[in-house]
Amino acid sequence: MSARTLFDKVWDLHTISVLPSGQTQLFIGLHLIHEVTSPQAFAMLKERGLRVMYPERTVATVDHIVPTENQQRPFQDSLAEEMMQALETNTKAHNIRFHPIGSGNQGIVHVIAPEQGLTQPGMTIACGDSHTSTHGAFGAIAFGIGTSQVRDVLAAQSLSLNKLKVRKIEVNGDLAPGVYAKDVILHIIRKLGVKGGVGYAYEYAGSTFTAMDMEERMTVCNMSIEGGARCGYINPDEVTFAYLKGREFAPQGEDWDKAVQWWRSIASDPDAVYDDVVSFRAEDIEPTITWGITPGQGIGISEPVPTLDSLDPDDQAIASEAYKYMQFQPGQPLKGTKVDVCFIGSCTNGRLSDLEEAAKVAKGHQVAAGVKAFVVPGSEQVKQQAEAAGLDQIFQAAGFEWREAGCSMCLAMNPDKLQGDQLSASSSNRNFKGRQGSASGRTLLMSPAMVAAAAITGQVADVRELVS
Repeated sequence: MSARTLFDKVWDLHTISVLPSGQTQLFIGLHLIHEVTSPQAFAMLKERGLRVMYPERTVATVDHIVPTENQQRPFQDSLAEEMMQALETNTKAHNIRFHPIGSGNQGIVHVIAPEQGLTQPGMTIACGDSHTSTHGAFGAIAFGIGTSQVRDVLAAQSLSLNKLKVRKIEVNGDLAPGVYAKDVILHIIRKLGVKGGVGYAYEYAGSTFTAMDMEERMTVCNMSIEGGARCGYINPDEVTFAYLKGREFAPQGEDWDKAVQWWRSIASDPDAVYDDVVSFRAEDIEPTITWGITPGQGIGISEPVPTLDSLDPDDQAIASEAYKYMQFQPGQPLKGTKVDVCFIGSCTNGRLSDLEEAAKVAKGHQVAAGVKAFVVPGSEQVKQQAEAAGLDQIFQAAGFEWREAGCSMCLAMNPDKLQGDQLSASSSNRNFKGRQGSASGRTLLMSPAMVAAAAITGQVADVRELVS
């Protein structure tokens, strides 16, 4: 058999049939659900008299609408309470494992599945959430899906999909101090564009990714969708296996040894052929932030906002729109720009190592006057681990608010919202117009350490100047 990529191997292993349309009916090994995209899907099943085909392959939690300050039930937001009750009712009716608030396992869906060992190499994973690509960090093929597809997976444990091409993105070299996984993926999206990955799966390879821990790899894969890719993955290796070993749902004993042997076999073959290969150098990446209204509108912290004539003609219209919305001038530096809100959290950067790096910056400092800064752990487990390490005390001593687990201000389907045209330094994944809860709110995406630096200086800052 000819050499193949991990994507091809996993796709072929999960193919049920090729449909007359040319699409593949793909078996889904793990289905993750939450309160936002599942109520309508369950309602569709009920209308058709269907039950969930494999409830043991579905896991539920609540994350998007969860208040991170006051979690007393019923929620003050009646719609949020209604969605919560629908999830509770549906998971009970269909015998689906559900992690509610206070269970110790609740949190953002893309945080809890890896930390429990549910996410494993060689899997196909689906969830009604754009950032399901996160799970590709383990060598899984993971797709964000819409509500009608959630229905399909509940009813038939499969999806009808067009097979993707595979682009290999190589980054080699050592990242400089103050440069993180978030900077790497923002740099890639900046260079390839928000539509550059359309029709592709991204395979991340090279020494830079090999050196990353699993949480850093999850950050990279999480934002694959922001570059237009349907999914992104990293081949499983010793780092992957060490992370999974001993976790609740990981194989145990002899099954573990068999699993690792199989996981090794599904990695892309050394001589696998790709549809495209793109290479970057780690030393060319500096702390990166967005200046506009798409994740592709990014710059290094030492660079100014680009001028129209420096951009590709196809990018000039959206740039003009971004200048106006963000209230920035072409050619101006962003460093030194006053910020109003600083948010550390999300499925991109709400894990323990993210909080640890931000705490290093915050320790011994104070949040600048007039800045609202808060930290939202990605899960109840992350919160517990952070508190055991004293990170909550470091943040609170510096003037940050320490919250309960949830999606919080990433999507702002909860009380955590920007007000008016506030400027937010955010460790989340999208800077679209109105993304953080205000129709005129403005978002600058950056690493958690950079958010902490902005919080304590009161302005966009270069974290390297604070920790060097």
